[in-house]
Amino acid sequence: MFKVFLASWALLLGMMLLMLGNGIQGTLLGIRGSIEGFATWQMSVVMSAYFAGFLLGSQIAPGMIQRVGHVRVFAALGSMVSAVLVLYAAAPDWMVWSGLRVVIGFCFAGVYVTAESWLNNAATNETRGQTLSLYMIVQMVGIIAAQGLLNLADPGGYELFVIASVLVSLAFTPILLSISPAPGFSTAKSMGLMKLFRTSPLGCVGIFIMGGVYSALFGMAAVWGALVGLSVLEISTFVASIYLGGLLFQYPIGALSDRMDRRQLIIGVAGLCALAALMGAALSLPFAMLLGVALLIGGLANPLYSLLLAHTNDFLQADDMAGASGGLLFMNGIGAVAGPLVLGWMIDVVGPPGFFLFITILCALLVAYGMWRMTRRAAPEVADQGSYTPLTPSASVVTLDAAFEQAQPDEGEGAHATAR
Repeated sequence: MFKVFLASWALLLGMMLLMLGNGIQGTLLGIRGSIEGFATWQMSVVMSAYFAGFLLGSQIAPGMIQRVGHVRVFAALGSMVSAVLVLYAAAPDWMVWSGLRVVIGFCFAGVYVTAESWLNNAATNETRGQTLSLYMIVQMVGIIAAQGLLNLADPGGYELFVIASVLVSLAFTPILLSISPAPGFSTAKSMGLMKLFRTSPLGCVGIFIMGGVYSALFGMAAVWGALVGLSVLEISTFVASIYLGGLLFQYPIGALSDRMDRRQLIIGVAGLCALAALMGAALSLPFAMLLGVALLIGGLANPLYSLLLAHTNDFLQADDMAGASGGLLFMNGIGAVAGPLVLGWMIDVVGPPGFFLFITILCALLVAYGMWRMTRRAAPEVADQGSYTPLTPSASVVTLDAAFEQAQPDEGEGAHATAR
């Protein structure tokens, strides 16, 4: 892995800085919204707007790259991100923030597509698996470290927005000055959603559900923390614990998934996540135990995304993989847009416990649907399953395509023949 890092350090450093900037703005807005007196439903619209922009950008950015090239798209969208981060502090109004969040979500989607194209182009067939793992680690570490930076200044001022803007601006320097040439780019014909659903009903439903869970954790955790009166240090520690759990649990769960029926593991992990969230909803926990709950929820929810992708991949034909990735990202995006809106309504109805109750309900639904699906179709043989690849829900279609390609069994037709 060290050789992989040396070959792609500039790209990885740039992505680390991007995640630092994005990680700061996600939590900071939740805290600042409370300071400005925004209602929970207003903040839910603000948080949902990012995922709406991200969904839109993931659909449009590939066409932009094909028309004008990687470098121009990357520079233009990066400049827009840096500007929007400063504008948050200049215009503290929830409707303005919602519009800015759509813009920044759109831009980050395009930035991820571009940067991940370079990263994938720099990898070889032999190093692609390590590259994807290293990329996931860099993303998670960047978001975790961003929570520490929130304590450097007063969230009621403008300094933290400037820090995020500077970090994003600096992120483009190592990437654009990298010796790597701009890679070629092409988009596969998308796979119809109905065909994708018939191929893997659990994958589609699960990815949609996890979109809601992810957007709740990434977008609304800080809003909840401010609502219950946590300090800035406590909120940043709480959010960091969610992502630390995701980093620590990815590989043990992934290793287990390559040795058993993935549906059983999906049901088990989702069930444990529902129980952990139920503890947060039903019990008045001291802060130390609350961090343990956050660690468990993050550690169980984050790998579920990769588990569902791996499960879906086990039922795809090789020539359908690239097209399927776009459909899965769309399903995840729809769930992510809806997540904060439903969660904001739930918090207004039942109060702060609604944050954990929302996650409990979604994970319980995944458990129930997974158990039903096990009665409808036999699983592929364990030996025929593709390999598990750790990914975060923010990964673009480029990384998803690479992960599907990497996951194919090494010998024979493998799972893709057996499952059908």
